[in-house]
This record gives sequence, C-alpha cells and structure tokens, in this order.
Amino acid sequence: MPSLFRSGNLRLRLTLWYGSAFSILLLLHIGVATYVHYRQLTNQTYHAEIQDLETTEGLIYQTPGGGIAMNEDYFNNPQVRMRLDRHMEILAPDGRILFQDTRLQGASIDGPPLPREGIGTYNERAIRLSDGRKVLVISHFHYLNGRPMILRVAYDEAPLIANVARFLGVLLLLAPVTIVLAMWVVFTVASRALSPLSSMVRRAEKITAERLSERLPVHDASDDLGQAARVFNGLLQRLEDSFSQLKRFTSDASHELRTPLASLRSIGEVSLQNVHSSEAYREVIASMLEEVRRLTHLVDSLLVISRADSGQIALQLSTFSCMDLVQEVVSVVGILAEDKHQVIRMTGSVEVAVRADRGILRQAILNLVDNAIKYSPSESEILIVVKREPEEIAEVSITDQGPGIPQDEQKRIFDRFYRIDQGRSRERGGTGLGLSIAKWAVEVHSGTIGVREAEQNGSCFYVRLPLNS
Repeated sequence: MPSLFRSGNLRLRLTLWYGSAFSILLLLHIGVATYVHYRQLTNQTYHAEIQDLETTEGLIYQTPGGGIAMNEDYFNNPQVRMRLDRHMEILAPDGRILFQDTRLQGASIDGPPLPREGIGTYNERAIRLSDGRKVLVISHFHYLNGRPMILRVAYDEAPLIANVARFLGVLLLLAPVTIVLAMWVVFTVASRALSPLSSMVRRAEKITAERLSERLPVHDASDDLGQAARVFNGLLQRLEDSFSQLKRFTSDASHELRTPLASLRSIGEVSLQNVHSSEAYREVIASMLEEVRRLTHLVDSLLVISRADSGQIALQLSTFSCMDLVQEVVSVVGILAEDKHQVIRMTGSVEVAVRADRGILRQAILNLVDNAIKYSPSESEILIVVKREPEEIAEVSITDQGPGIPQDEQKRIFDRFYRIDQGRSRERGGTGLGLSIAKWAVEVHSGTIGVREAEQNGSCFYVRLPLNS
C-alpha cells in the first residue's frame, strides 16, 4: 500500500489520498452519528418513562389493609410502549418496599432511597440490576392520600442498544459503497482536471533545443494549470531568446575573430613570398601588431561580456563625483581628440555624486566618449554635461557632431556586434561590443542608457544613475 501512495500516477495518488482521508472522516462521522443517535434514544426513553410514571401515579391506590396496589389492566393494552421491558417499585421514605412488579423477583431496582430522591423533579440515572441487566431509571417523590412514597420506573436498555447496533450496522454496511463511489468520483474529476496537464506533458516531451519555438497549450489562463503553462511558456521564450542570442553571438564572434586572423595570415604569407628590406619587414610587423592589438581588444571585450553574463563580476561600490570620473576619462582619451583637432568641453557640478563601481562605470563612459571621438569629424566639438535631474537622478550626456544615428537604428545600437556601417566601423577599429558593454555597465547599477538626436547635427548619448542621497 505505501508503494501505491508513492505511485507516479498523480490521479491514482490523489484518489488514494482522498479515499483514505474520506474513510477516516466517514468513520468519525459514523461514530459521532451513532453516539448522537444513542443520546436521542436515551432522552426519548427517559421522556417515555416520565409519561409512564405520571400515568402510574394515577393508577396506584391504597388497599383496605394499608398496602399499595396498582391497576395492572392499563398496561395490558398493546399500545403501551415497552410494557414488557418495564419495571416498577414503590418505596417508603425509610426504604421499605411498598410495591414491586413480579419481574423484579424481589430485587430492588436501586436499593435504599437516595438523598432527596425525586423531590421537586424527576431523577434520571442508568444502573445495573443484580442480574447484570442495564436499565434506565426515573424516580419521583409522590403523595398518595397524604402518604409520602417514592415511585421508581426502570426500562431495560437492551432494546435501545439493539436499535443503536442496527443503526451502526446499516451505516457500516453502506460505508464501503460510499467510499468506493467517492473514490470513483474523485478519480473521474481528477482525470478531467489533470487532462490539460497531460497535454502539457505530451507537448513538453516534444520540445528540444531545435524546437524551442514550441509552446505548452493554455486551456484556461485563469486557473492554476493555465498560470503554470503561461509561466513555462515565458521560460521557453526566454530560453529561445537566449539560444538565439548565443547563436548570433557565436556566429558574430567567429566572424570578428576570423577577420584579424585572416589579415595576419595574409600579411605573413605575402611577406614571405619575397625578400624585403629591414624597413619593409618593420612595416609588415607593425601591420601584424595592429591586427594583434585589434584581436586582443576583441578578446578582452568578449571576456568582459562572458563574465558579465555569468555574474562573475562583483561590484566594488564607492561614492564619487560624476564630474571627477568624466575628467579622468577625458585625460585618457584626450590624446585621440587632439590628433583630430577636436575640442572636448565639460560642464556641470562636481557635487553630483553616485554610488557605483568606479572601474566598471569608467569603462562605460570611456566607450561612449571614445565613440564620440571616432565618429565626429575633425575640428569638431564634443560636449559632456553632468547634471542633476528630478527624482534624484544623475545624468551624464555626451553630445558629438557626427553623422547621427537614424531613428530606426537607435534601439539596436546597443546590441552585440551591431554596427550601422559595417565597413567603416571595422576600419576605425570597432568591434561592435563597446556600446553593449556600456549598456551592461550602466544597467548593473540600476541605471539607464540611451541615445537621442542632438539639437544640431550629431547624436547625444546619455547615462542616468540614482544619486547618492
């Protein structure tokens, strides 16, 4: 039986568990119902005895010799309830037996009178006679022609017990049928209720890495199974997106790695075909080192993204001024702007501070400023503004005078390996990962990053972070 309760069939387990619980509750119900039935019959018996006692008080009379007698003809009427199981005796207050029916055969119903027995009320109790029979006794104090006496009426409890036994037997006889019927109903209802789960399981068995577009059926979105199906479908959607992103990432990374490697191979093969001067070899080595630098930058970017996706980067939080961070970034990339005769202008308050990982946030700002320098024309201006926005937000914006970003491209500009101009981006040393890394670096600090059109020509990239208040 324990193995059945651990069966893999959920319908069978539900049926067995419910059947066991229902059986216990049904047996408790039968026990309570039997007890209540017994108490009702007992109360009815006491009530019948009181009526019988009141009738008896009108039937007893005093004989000429001073004894007590009773008109027995009344109890020979077949309509009198339980007349064959009735016992009666009449006692004097001092315990003398004044009258007793023949079925008692001289044995007292309850011995000497109890203190204040039957005075002002009817005294009810259950006792056993000398022969072992259990009887229900009613006694009452009565006056006959001014003579005090105690009347006792006793009913044999055996018919009552037999009635209760029949009642219990009928209930126990019907219990197995009731339990089986209840278990059948539960199994039927459970089968219908779990049929959506079965279809979900069958569909889930067909889902593989190549068929992640499959979804579990949702029969009723308002019930628990429908809710579970919607949650699993959301999980499948996220898995499908992750697999698609992983495939794109792998394909793009392979493509990006193949280009500098092919360039290195091409430069090396061409240089080996002829004998060159030392100056020519220096140029070849310089070209190869440039490709190695580009390849190293790509691998470093891939490593950062990989560690970010796996959650291996632990933030080292500190509080610092955004303007100080911007000045630090400009000091690093300022040489690149000077080569193109560009001017980087910074405005804002040094009091605008945030709590973040300085190194990670520095990388995000560095990538944005580096992009502005790359795509802005020579002798142009790059404006960096640090300001405090409403709702306790710090904003750092970088505005360039470059060609700008089309509206339909602005949402995709932060995707990995995405470039608006594939050829020109690669010529400028771009890998298509800088903005993706910047997006991660900002969002990991509960911030937002985006791009909007500049007031004149160019683009304005902005970073918003919670203020350190």
